Amino acid sequence: MAESWPFLDTFEPNFRPLVVIELAKGTKEETIEWFTKRIVDKKANGGAQLLIKPLVTENRDEHIYLVGASHLRLLLGAEAVGLVKECSDNSMRTFTYSSRKTFKDFADDNHNFLTMAECQYIIKHELENLRAKDEKMIPGYPQAKLYPGKSIVRRLLTSGILVQIFPLHDREELKKLRHSWYGRVKVGYQPLDEIRCYFGETIALYFGFLEYFTFALIPMAVIGIPYYVFAWEDYDKYVVFATFNLLWSTVILEVWKRICAIMTYRWGTLLMKRQFEEPRPGFHGVLGINPVTGREEPVYSSIKRQIRIYLVSLPFVCLCLYFSLYVMMIYFDLEQWALDYHEVNESNFSSLMLFVPSIIYAIVIEIMNRIYRYAAEFLTSWENHRLESSYQNHLILKVLVFNFLNCFASLFYIAFVLFDMKLLRQSLATLLITSQILNQFAESLLPYWLQKRHKKRMKKRMCSLKTDTDLSLVEQVNLEKEMGTYFGTFDDYLELFLQFGYVSLFSCVYPLAAVFAVLNNITEIYSDALKMCRVYKRPFAEPTANIGVWQLAFETMSVISVVTNCILIGMSPQVNALFTDSKTDLILTVALVEHLLLAIKFIMAFVIPDKPRDIQIKLAKLEFESLEALKQQVRATDMYNSEK
Repeated sequence: MAESWPFLDTFEPNFRPLVVIELAKGTKEETIEWFTKRIVDKKANGGAQLLIKPLVTENRDEHIYLVGASHLRLLLGAEAVGLVKECSDNSMRTFTYSSRKTFKDFADDNHNFLTMAECQYIIKHELENLRAKDEKMIPGYPQAKLYPGKSIVRRLLTSGILVQIFPLHDREELKKLRHSWYGRVKVGYQPLDEIRCYFGETIALYFGFLEYFTFALIPMAVIGIPYYVFAWEDYDKYVVFATFNLLWSTVILEVWKRICAIMTYRWGTLLMKRQFEEPRPGFHGVLGINPVTGREEPVYSSIKRQIRIYLVSLPFVCLCLYFSLYVMMIYFDLEQWALDYHEVNESNFSSLMLFVPSIIYAIVIEIMNRIYRYAAEFLTSWENHRLESSYQNHLILKVLVFNFLNCFASLFYIAFVLFDMKLLRQSLATLLITSQILNQFAESLLPYWLQKRHKKRMKKRMCSLKTDTDLSLVEQVNLEKEMGTYFGTFDDYLELFLQFGYVSLFSCVYPLAAVFAVLNNITEIYSDALKMCRVYKRPFAEPTANIGVWQLAFETMSVISVVTNCILIGMSPQVNALFTDSKTDLILTVALVEHLLLAIKFIMAFVIPDKPRDIQIKLAKLEFESLEALKQQVRATDMYNSEK
């Protein structure tokens, strides 16, 4: 008989801690008892059917619990979340417990069939889907209201009862990963498969894209150096360079789609079904029935959500954009003051002062971007989106619009209003280099230094700890719970997006942008690897089939770059000299060239398939087999009904 939830026992002789739950100090006993009971209760009773045990620490006021699951529970959970695994015939199929014997490397005693990251993802999924049924409040906390369908974990977090939930690092695997990844400087590819097994597909895809983008920038950097050295003021010579840049941006984005499809097919996420995505933990509403799945879940009016978006979020974003433009005008006033000061004094100090306004503005841009990010997250959460993908899309749209205007508005103003190419080069170089230095310091160097200080203090304190619990585990949990939290790849992709804009939008003015981007990305690979392994807590794995809405963002940037580069070339003195009699002919010629380049871009995007031919065949074969299996099931049902 096939195993199912009601028959699953929560007993596991060899308990393997996978996830840590930290409750606030002074949490009431009745709250702890209720929460832990919901975690171990059977699925039929609304529980998660997981294993949990307290961690004995020196501080008795701390409430830290280790969560695991039996091997059978994890296999059933893998089916519930729709994990895709490799079969014995080398094909990729959605895992089901009933057909477990057909999957490669599966054995009843092989507890490594699921990676640790996949096990932790399953536990996270079950904890996040713990929802209130008949409870009106959190036991012991009358102010923490509950209603049917409300996420229990979400309510505990917002009430301050639950401090954090995080997956544990695997020390041995982490050592191996460090050695093969960033332990020594080498010329070569990153171990993306190992990164995926440890951190999950989302982070592996980011590092894959970072590596690919860095290699793709090398031709631009190599070509840009001689243009910078030998043709600085000859804008007509940049026509070839700008044209190559525009075609390059299209090719690399289309080729990335193919590489991404190859990787995600090998990892199984290309086949994962996302159309029946579970509601995100932060989604709230009245408990109802999903008309598609028939499951109980919260229901919220889409009209209310649209009102929040268009009457609150949109005006707020517009207000922030206006403020960004106001700050930009202050920057130009400072720039004019620096020029006037230099004209009066003409000293080495006054020459240095010419760069000060741009440096200050670059720092202000970074500060404004980070403050706006927090506001955008709050607004997007308040809009109450049902799906995590919808939440991410709305958040990314808000942040991209503001960051694009905040970072590039001054460059557009200099180029197309002031017509000052010298100031444009200076501002572009200053913004690019300053932002890269600030990002490296804020994202990697500062957190790494703080983490090393904390680790030294924690080791001194743990030396005096005397307990029956495994000292290494207690030390590990205490170290990791104080680590910083990695909030996802959003900021990393945003940094690459802005870098792509600096490289592509004004390539004919500052060809060295690609050189600085390559140098930054090489150090970024190692610094990001360092912070993932040594600075931050281990993030939960998140299956994904592509880089999501960021692909569209990069493609949109490449289209805008066609327009800006064509206009810049059309504004150059050399090109203007060819159309001395009629400016109308110049405008029409520039527009014709711009339309021609856009047409070439779209033709190339259409001609280059998103997926390689062999991947297309494998996907079509799986779809055909699924249809045939469904037909056989229908025939069997009809025959059974006719015999009754």
